[in-house]
Formats: sequence, C-alpha cells, structure tokens
Amino acid sequence: MSASRSESQPISSNVVSIDTTTPSIARAYDFAIGGKTNYEVDRELIYRMDEAVPEVRQIAISNRMFLIRAARFLAAKVGLDQFLDCGSGLPTAENTHEVVQRLNDEARVVYVDNDPVVLAHGRAILEENEHTRFLDADIFRPEQVLDNAMVREFLDFSRPMGLLQVATLHHHDAEFGMPPVDVMRAYIDALPSGSYVAFTHFINPENEHTETAMRVQEIMRGAGGTGRGYWRTRAEILEMLEGLDLIEPGLVINDDWWPDGPRVGELSSAAHCIAAAVGRKP
Repeated sequence: MSASRSESQPISSNVVSIDTTTPSIARAYDFAIGGKTNYEVDRELIYRMDEAVPEVRQIAISNRMFLIRAARFLAAKVGLDQFLDCGSGLPTAENTHEVVQRLNDEARVVYVDNDPVVLAHGRAILEENEHTRFLDADIFRPEQVLDNAMVREFLDFSRPMGLLQVATLHHHDAEFGMPPVDVMRAYIDALPSGSYVAFTHFINPENEHTETAMRVQEIMRGAGGTGRGYWRTRAEILEMLEGLDLIEPGLVINDDWWPDGPRVGELSSAAHCIAAAVGRKP
C-alpha cells in the first residue's frame, strides 16, 4: 500500500541541530512503521522505495516484530536481564526495554545511537526509567561502545547479556571504516560466555526475489546521508555471526523466525529480502 503524503509532521528544529537535506535511516524507519518523528526528505526515501517495490515497508514492520519476539525470547526463555541495543532508532511502541521489563522489571537496557533526533527523543522518554540508559556513540566503532565507562558500570560483563544488532550492519560498509565482519567480531569477542545476539540484515536471497533486493538497494545507495543500504548474501551474513551457535531455525527470513501464529496469505517479495538470526556465544 502506498503511503499517504499527508501523514507525519516535522520535528521541532529547535530541539537539536538536524540535517534536513539528506535522509536519516532512523527517521525513515520511524515513518515506515507509522511514526511521526520524520521529515519530508525521509518520507521521500520511503515513497521512492514503495513505488519501486510495493509493500517494501513490510521490511521495516517485520523487523520490528522480530525485535519484539527476540527480546521476549531472551528475557522469558533464556532469562537474560541485561541488554545492549545498538542502533536502537527512535523510540516507538514496544521498545526493547518495554518488552523485557514487562517480564522482569529490573532488566537493564543500554540503547546506543548517534542520530541527534534519536538522542533528543530517546533521552526525554527514558529519563524516568532507572533501569535504562542512552549512549551517544557510533556503533560501527565498537570501542566507543564497549570501552564506555557508563556501559561498563551499568552492564555486568562478567554475566551473560543480550546484544541486539537489529537492522544495523546493512547500513555500513568497509568504505566507511571498519569492515562489517570486524565490527561484529569486536562485539562478539567482548560478550561473556552464555550471551546471545539478536541480528537482522538485508539479504540478497539469490533467487527470484533478488531483483527486488537490487531495486531497493539502488534507491538507497542514491539517497545519501544514512539512507544507504547493502544487500548481502547468506554466506556474507553468516560470516558476521561466526563464533555463535545459532538457535533453530538458524538464519531465515524475518517472518520465519518463530512467528507468533500461522501465516495468512503469501509473503511479499520484499519480505524475502531481510533475514534474522539469534545466536548464543558458547
């Protein structure tokens, strides 16, 4: 379904210094899942993708639904009580802390992002939650996160924790710094034994849906700002998850990772272009 251009209102520009000339992936994602914290430049990116690939916004929706299922699994089934959510994006319904603290009100969550709008809104919403923190850092420079004093004091790195890299690494490439595989290696190496990683990434399915993936990738590559995206193969994605024992069903498209109920109808082609996995560090 195409988006209505009458939706969403601009953020007040006196909150922080914001670049409104290039799209922000955090704000575009916010618009895709029905949020209001975005600008016309962000909405135009979604419109272009939606016109090229109908129902492309299902990628964003399925990603949010996976995050909810994975966070619930890690808190309820595994029993984790501390989480590091990288590239958390704008606060919306059913954030990580809401999911896990519903199951354990003392569960701790550190959100990490460096988008100025995310920081302004995130800190304002979470300032009264004593078990949640927000860190301004570049998640693609792991040392900024892992060596941060607040992170080290708030989370106990001698006990298992949950690391969320949900829809993050597909916005990064070696041309912008550390290669994605090395970024993930740094995070996984820093995790205590028994920790879990929840992960999603745009995937080139290498089948009849590859054309869909490539069309969206072309649009995002030309968007500038943080709107770029990289569709990688299954082998390339699995390389990022080395060192983890993947929980069944392994690396699958988002909608196939422990869905909440039976499928009604066929998945769109776009739904085959993002994959998810949850893995345990031995």
